[in-house]
Amino acid sequence: MRTTHTARLAAGALAALLVLAGCSSKAKDDDGDKGAAGGVKTGEGISGKTINLGVLTDMSGVYATLGKSVTQAQQLYVKQTNAAGGVCGYKLALTVRDHGYDPQKAVSGYTELAPKVLGFTQFIGSPFVAAVKQRIDGQDKALVLPQAWSATLLGSPYIRPIGSTYDIETINAIDFLMKEKGLKKGDSIGHVYFEGDYGENALTGSRYMAKQAGLKVVEQKIKPTDNDMTGQVVALKKAGVKAVVISAGPRQAASLVGVAAAGKFNVPIIGNNSAFAPQLLATAAAPALEANYYVANPSLPVGADTPKAKKLVADYKAAYPKDSLDNGVVAGWTAASAFGEALKKACAAKDLTREGVDKALLTIKGFDPGFGIPQDFTDPKSASSKESVILQPDKNAVGGMKVVREAEASSVAQGYTPGA
Repeated sequence: MRTTHTARLAAGALAALLVLAGCSSKAKDDDGDKGAAGGVKTGEGISGKTINLGVLTDMSGVYATLGKSVTQAQQLYVKQTNAAGGVCGYKLALTVRDHGYDPQKAVSGYTELAPKVLGFTQFIGSPFVAAVKQRIDGQDKALVLPQAWSATLLGSPYIRPIGSTYDIETINAIDFLMKEKGLKKGDSIGHVYFEGDYGENALTGSRYMAKQAGLKVVEQKIKPTDNDMTGQVVALKKAGVKAVVISAGPRQAASLVGVAAAGKFNVPIIGNNSAFAPQLLATAAAPALEANYYVANPSLPVGADTPKAKKLVADYKAAYPKDSLDNGVVAGWTAASAFGEALKKACAAKDLTREGVDKALLTIKGFDPGFGIPQDFTDPKSASSKESVILQPDKNAVGGMKVVREAEASSVAQGYTPGA
């Protein structure tokens, strides 16, 4: 992980624990590497006529509301797929572990599930995916579709973020601020960001865009446990910034926007895709969020006006009538659908081993489960898309978000290469 010295030491300790744990859990499934009925080759994660898939989520930490939506959307996908006959005659099964956005729980959860599953339809938290990346690329080689968009995860044929990475997303966000919200060359822009892979990758995008557009970035680093943004607002107001980017969680975004409004600090604020939850519209911060907050997102929102989106909304409401809709539903459904598509292609090639599924994903181009942005998985070194949709909180919209700018890759984003 590219983060602070303390975080590097923690990551090193986790990596050491991971190596030890990996050595004790390397044994293959009893059904490993044998031909199944119909001549389809199978391996780890397939037992009898069941394909076992892993979910490493956050249902009790900083992203609890989104984690719940992502997971339930994937459970809905599995239920519907199984009802339609499964994949290749196999039924799908999800094993869910809640890590609560705790690094040790995330790593131990991965260590537990890795020998038992074919791959992971979900893994929330860029720092945690990065902590096990070496093992995934080395001994495990299981496909992971994370709900994490750090560019540090690119380059692996086994770990495939879906959509624009945080740096690209931030470039598109600032492009929106310049084209639509009055930010201009010579201005200062604030950036409040989580320490670790997520926030620091988003900051890379801010710094790059600032260099291209003649802006100055005023940086404010925070921890996931920091919930009161008063100090950050005071510092940014004193610095005279004309807009703010926030790369954190929904709680931090709500505090930032609410404190800014209370202090008459009237500048546009835009967050990365995980920096909002519609539950915030039931809080005191709602008026400020609707007036002055925006979100850059890798797809259309859950309330998109497309046939597939409308069907998903109806199906999700029927399955979970007491739960609200948010863009976690889209992220979860998209990842499960992409994994399902890879399984279907691997089945057609008669190879449902980890290697077969990994190869199958790398043949998928133009994938869109109904939310407006086609995804290209053929090059592991590149983001599957460079486009972002700009959303705004709206309590009257399905899922609490409305589109204020359609999917677009800014000219700067188009010319940008993560890690270059």
